[in-house]
Order: sequence, then C-alpha cells, then structure tokens
Amino acid sequence: MFPLLFTAASLVRTADPVAPTTTAPEWQLITAALVGIAVIVVLITWAKLHPFVSLMIGALVTGLVAGMSAVQAILSFTNGFGSTMGGVGVLIALGAIFGKLLADSGGADRIVDTLIARSSVQALPWVMGGVGSLIGLPMFFEVGLVLLVPVIILVARRSGLPLMRIAIPTLAGLSAMHGLVPPHPGPLAAIDLVGADLGQTLLFGIIIAVPAVIIAGPLFSKLAARWVQVPVPALYVTAEDRGEDVEAKPRPSFGAALFSILLPVALMLASSLANVVAPQSTDPWKLVVDFLGKPPIALLLAVLVGMLVLGRGGRMNREQLAASVSSSLPPIAGILLIVGAGGGFKQVLVDSGIGQVIASAISGFGGSLAVVLALAWLVAVLIRVATGSATVATITAAGILQPLVADLSLSAGATSLLVLAIGSGSVFLSHVNDAGFWLIKEYFGLSIGQTLKSWTVLECLISIVGLAGVLAISPFV
Repeated sequence: MFPLLFTAASLVRTADPVAPTTTAPEWQLITAALVGIAVIVVLITWAKLHPFVSLMIGALVTGLVAGMSAVQAILSFTNGFGSTMGGVGVLIALGAIFGKLLADSGGADRIVDTLIARSSVQALPWVMGGVGSLIGLPMFFEVGLVLLVPVIILVARRSGLPLMRIAIPTLAGLSAMHGLVPPHPGPLAAIDLVGADLGQTLLFGIIIAVPAVIIAGPLFSKLAARWVQVPVPALYVTAEDRGEDVEAKPRPSFGAALFSILLPVALMLASSLANVVAPQSTDPWKLVVDFLGKPPIALLLAVLVGMLVLGRGGRMNREQLAASVSSSLPPIAGILLIVGAGGGFKQVLVDSGIGQVIASAISGFGGSLAVVLALAWLVAVLIRVATGSATVATITAAGILQPLVADLSLSAGATSLLVLAIGSGSVFLSHVNDAGFWLIKEYFGLSIGQTLKSWTVLECLISIVGLAGVLAISPFV
C-alpha cells in the first residue's frame, strides 16, 4: 500500500461490522480459495465476462465454499469493496485528475522532453527505475503509480521503446520501496510488532532494495518486452502527440511541472519524518504536518496547486481547467470498479480464516537465524498469495512470528532482517486477488496472461532477490 500509520484501504471504513471468520476445516478453506481464483480466471478468459462481475461472483463462490452464509459473504465483499474504494479509489480519482492536468497543460510534455533530451534511449529504463524508487520512497504504491502513469506512457510513446521497457523499471522501483523500506505502513507495523530498530531496518532495506530494483526493473524489462508486446495506451495524448506545434503553445517550465509532482511526495515524507522524530507529540505543527501528509490530502493539494501552477504555465482559463478535470474521470470508471471488486474478493479471503490455517501450521517452530528468516519469508508469501494484500501479509506474518523473536533472543540486526524477510515475502506473486494487479492490467491495457508474465513475475523477482539479500547479510549481524 506511512505513519501515516494506516494503509490506503483503511482511510475510510464502512460502518458495517466485518463478517465473522468461519470455522470450516483447513482443507475446505484452501479449496475455497483455489475454487474462487479458478472461477474468476475462467469467467474473464473463457466466458469474456467483465472483471468487475467476475470478481464479485468469484468472491461469493469463495465465501460459500469456505462455509460462510450468503449474507456473510456479501457483507465481507461489500466491506472490502467499500474500504478499497474509500482509500485506493479516492487516490486513483485524484491521481487521474492530476495526470490529466499535467498532460493538458503541457507539463508532462516538458518533463518527458527533458528526460529524453538528457538521457540516451538505452539509459531510459535505468532512469525510470530511479524515478520510481525516488517517488516510491515516501509514497504508497498506488499513489506513486497514478502520479507516474502519464510519465510512463508519454516516455514510452516519445522514445519509441516498448511499453514494458519503461513501465517495468518504474513499477519495480515503486514496489521494492513499498515492501522493503520504512516509512511504509507494512514495514513500520512489523518493526513495532517484533521490536526491530528503525534505523537499521531502513539502512538494510535500502541496501537490499537497490539490487532488487535493478534485477526486477531494467534487466527484467528486456524479457518482459519480448513476452508482452502491447501498444502504448491511448491515454494522456498531448498536443505534441497530435502533431501540433508545441513550441508555439505555452507550457509550464520543467521546474514548475516537477514541483507539482513532488509536492505530495514532500508532504508525505515530511509527515513520515515528523512521526519518526516526534511520534507522541501533540504540538500544533505536528498535527498540521500529519494532516497535510495524509495521501488524500496531499493529492488533493497537488490537484489544487496543479490547477494554479500548471494551468498558469499552460495559459489555461477556467473553462479549460474545468473541462480537463471533467474529462479525466470517465476513462477510469472501469478501473475503479475493478480495483474495488478486487478489494472485495481479498476481504472474503481474509474473513474466511486462511491466515489462521497458516498460523496453526507453523506453531511452535524454531531454528537457526537463516531458517527463521526463510520461514518468515514463506509465511508472508502464503498470506500474500491467499489474501492479495502486501500490508496484510506483512502485519499478519509479523504477528505470527512475534513469539519466535522472544524465544530466540535475536539481535537488533537480526530482528531488522526478519522485518525485511517478511517484507520481501509480502510482495510475492501478485495475482487476481490483488487490487494492484487489476490496476496495472487496466492502466496498461494488458490481458490477465500478460499481467501475469510482466507484473507478477516482477513481484516474484523482487521477493526472491529480497530474500537472497537478507540471507546474504545475516552472517554479519
């Protein structure tokens, strides 16, 4: 998905109570998850049913097979749908408005032209990996994605490189930072649960994230471009793309466009740092910084500032600004519904009790540090695959493994590596129960198979490289 100690999905909750966990046998719960996923894939790929409807049907089937009543299953789905739309949905909508303003004002043109002019074509995947990592350091994955989608699309369109050569490195940077580096909510919650040191975890996280981004980003993008050959989506078409004389059209400066993009980044980072420096403070400055750093507020301010800075730079009048905002929302209606339904399916899996199955399987387990780290990674992987949420996987795995930390008396460095092993496992194998999976699929116009061959493989690479990095560091702590 920073203290900000909440996930994007938890920003707005429904008033209804969460559906109670079922008490079905373990085999039944596992079967329910497998059947639900199979139903979704078959309905979308064979029956050609819309993903929103398919996800809803798959969620209900999963709940019924898991032993939920029909009422419990639909309540669980609607709770998940509502919380996802209240959190991620708001961010997507604000990001789409900002992206359209960036494109219509000429700000995206200015940034893309500057990146291409100052980088060789061969270096662009590496540049985009760096951009994704920088933006992803303080931001939720979803927020960084909606901010960078216009840049990804325009860089791919203008450079002539395949879409995957630009998108994959950017996504790798965003995802690696989200899963491995505080102050993202998952790693921070895990740090608190297992008593790890924030500074050491941050240092080790950055060390491990760098090779993960390189391997899963610029290097893997060469294969992904061969496996997934898709046209650049017809989104954010600018004046230059239409063949108009952009030199004669006013555009914001590079500094103004960059300021607009980095404003929400700076606000969220300031909130994160304030919570680290003064976590218990109730001073007015801290309350203001916390408020401005919340993702919806930061993005709302980015939109308002963008209307002023980008609109003025592009010489847009009030009617043009209103038209730009209005035209930004209809194209993402389908994306919003699909992402919300993905959140609903995830909630049915969570409420069905799959996490309890995993907890029972590892109860009382112990071993050497390397074994414990591998176990932590595996537990997070299983929960991630079952529930579709990296943050849920991180927090749940940390809670399950908390007794092991006390029993083994791990050092501060080893405990930090435990957090990173959990974080690495939490991004493994994103598939149809992950709202992010559908976000990537819809934004870049991919099929399910293409999303699995690109985005899902990318996530697996980050996870495996992350585990390898943790194990490589473990003898020295």
